[in-house]
Amino acid sequence: MRILFIGAVEFSARTLTALIQMNSEIVGVCTLEKSPFNADHEDLTPIAHQAGIPSCYTPDINNSKTLAWIEEKKPDVIFCFGWSKLLKKPLLEIVPLGVIGYHPALLPQNRGRHPLIWALVLGLSETGSTFFFMDEGPDSGAILSQRKIEISSDDDAQSLYNKTTAIAIEQIRDFLPDLVKGTYKRHPQAEGQANSWRKRGKPDGRIDWRMSAEAIHNLVRGLGRPYIGAHFDYGDQEIKVWRTEIENPVPVNLEPGKILRSNSNGVLVKTGSGAVQLCEIEPQVVLREGVYL
Repeated sequence: MRILFIGAVEFSARTLTALIQMNSEIVGVCTLEKSPFNADHEDLTPIAHQAGIPSCYTPDINNSKTLAWIEEKKPDVIFCFGWSKLLKKPLLEIVPLGVIGYHPALLPQNRGRHPLIWALVLGLSETGSTFFFMDEGPDSGAILSQRKIEISSDDDAQSLYNKTTAIAIEQIRDFLPDLVKGTYKRHPQAEGQANSWRKRGKPDGRIDWRMSAEAIHNLVRGLGRPYIGAHFDYGDQEIKVWRTEIENPVPVNLEPGKILRSNSNGVLVKTGSGAVQLCEIEPQVVLREGVYL
C-alpha cells in the first residue's frame, strides 16, 4: 500500500519514523520548512531524506502544484498527521482510500483547536486518540480507530503529548494491516454529541490571580512544553510559568496576587481560592514576600 504522508509537527515526525520502521511504503512526504503558529513544529525533510523518500515543502497543501506532486506519486492513501489547515475536496478525493487524519480527543467530542491544551486547562480526567477519514468538515469524518486515554493529576502538556503519541503508534500498528487487506471499518460520528473547541490566543495564557489555584495550575499544565507556557506580567517583563503546585489551606482574608512566601522551593502566591507555588519560572526574577503581582 502506497502512503503519502503530510505533517509538520513533533507528532508527525514520531509517527512518520514509526511507519518507516514498520517498513511501510511511503512514497512522498509533504511538510513545512517553518511554521509561525505551531510551537511543536518539525520539518520532516531530514527524516524523509534519510529514508530515501521524496519530500515537498508546501505552504498551501491544496494548491495545484502540490496536488500534481502528490498525484505523481500514485498513493493509495494519504496520512495527514499534524497539519493545521483544512484539506479541500480535490485533495480529499485524489486517492482511492481517501485521507486519514488524527485528532487527540474522543471524537465526536472536542473537535477543533488545541485539544491537548484544552483537556488539561479544563481539568478533564480523560481524552482520546482518534484516527478518522477526513472530510471537508473539521474533525468530522468517519472513525477508523479510537482509544481512551486517562489524564492523571501529574500529567502536563509534555507527558500527555508523549502518552497520546505512544498510543497512536500502537493504533497505527493495529489498523495498518486492515487497510492493506481492505478489512477496515468506518464508524460514522454521532453529530448530536459533537462540540468544537475554539482557537486559543495569547490572552488565554495570561494568569489572572483572581482565578482559583486549581484553574491556574491547570492552565500552567496545559501550556507547558512543548507549548508556549502560561505567563504573567511583572513590571515591564513577561514571566513564563512552567511548573506549579497547589497549596491549601491559606488565609482567606488575603488579596489575590499577594506573594505569601519566597524561598528556594519557589514563590507562593495567593489566588482567588487557595494558593499556587511557582516552582519554575522564566526568566528567573526576584519576587519578594509581600509584593503583589
